[in-house]
Amino acid sequence: MTQKNKLTAHIPPELSGQRLDQALAALFADITRSQLQQWIKDGHVWLNGKVPRKRDKVKQGDAVEIHPPAPAMPDWKAQAIPLEIVHEDDDILVINKPPGLVVHPGAGNPKGTLLNALLSHAPKLAALPRAGIVHRLDKDTSGLMVVAKTERARQHLIDQLQEHAVEREYLAIVSGVMIAGGTVEAPIGRHRTQRTRMAVSTHGKPAISHYRVTKKYRAHTLVQVKLESGRTHQIRVHMAHLHYPVLGDPVYGGRLKIPAGAGDKLEKNLRSFKRQALHALKLSLIHPRTGKRVQWVTSVPEDMSKLMEALAQDAKAHAG
Repeated sequence: MTQKNKLTAHIPPELSGQRLDQALAALFADITRSQLQQWIKDGHVWLNGKVPRKRDKVKQGDAVEIHPPAPAMPDWKAQAIPLEIVHEDDDILVINKPPGLVVHPGAGNPKGTLLNALLSHAPKLAALPRAGIVHRLDKDTSGLMVVAKTERARQHLIDQLQEHAVEREYLAIVSGVMIAGGTVEAPIGRHRTQRTRMAVSTHGKPAISHYRVTKKYRAHTLVQVKLESGRTHQIRVHMAHLHYPVLGDPVYGGRLKIPAGAGDKLEKNLRSFKRQALHALKLSLIHPRTGKRVQWVTSVPEDMSKLMEALAQDAKAHAG
């Protein structure tokens, strides 16, 4: 549970007896263990009202409070990177992010990101945390994102995201032929041993994805996925959990499978598609100023469109 800038939790039975830092890593899967350890060391974590050590053991019912320090304002640089702007007004900015563009500067990506481009387009965004970015898309996922242009709009959008009032639908090409749509309700947390990966985990945070079949190919399926939550890598993890991983996913996708009898065009398209075939197709939210629901839809990028065309032609050529 979050209260302003404070995170609180109680130790569940299954984590009783673990070291504090290990238990916190399970409870707060979106925060790295190294960050949690540093916060414990710096006195930002309280256990039953006292400042603990990271090696202290926890027991069922223990009360945990985390008071994250205010982040330092980084010296981000504006860069004139082209943006496809779908909508802009005084309060919000909606963009169609291309595949390959990192959203936020980080280790190894100090520049050339969406945030750098936003600062060039609207310099006043420098006064807002993360330049008004309130949610993310993975580097190689394309599609719609909303950015706040004022602090009032930023808080309004954050509240909507927490209350699941922002509706997001994605288009994905998955490996395997799905029979029908359905719902995946499986909690997601960090992988127990590979901390850069996410996984379905009993210690994870609740995650719900609704999916429906849009088109069936010979060995793949085009699905539309609606998120009820917004966990890291949620669609990629949930589809892999169903054994229908997103095509081209370098982390959860497994080995590339070429359908038997595939022509040169399809094989070339499949082998050259080096990212997850995932696109944020539709975005709907309540406008921070008007209070009315607004919606945007965008077409898939060229590489994914060509792949869909090749899959459809292959299916038609092999139709009985």
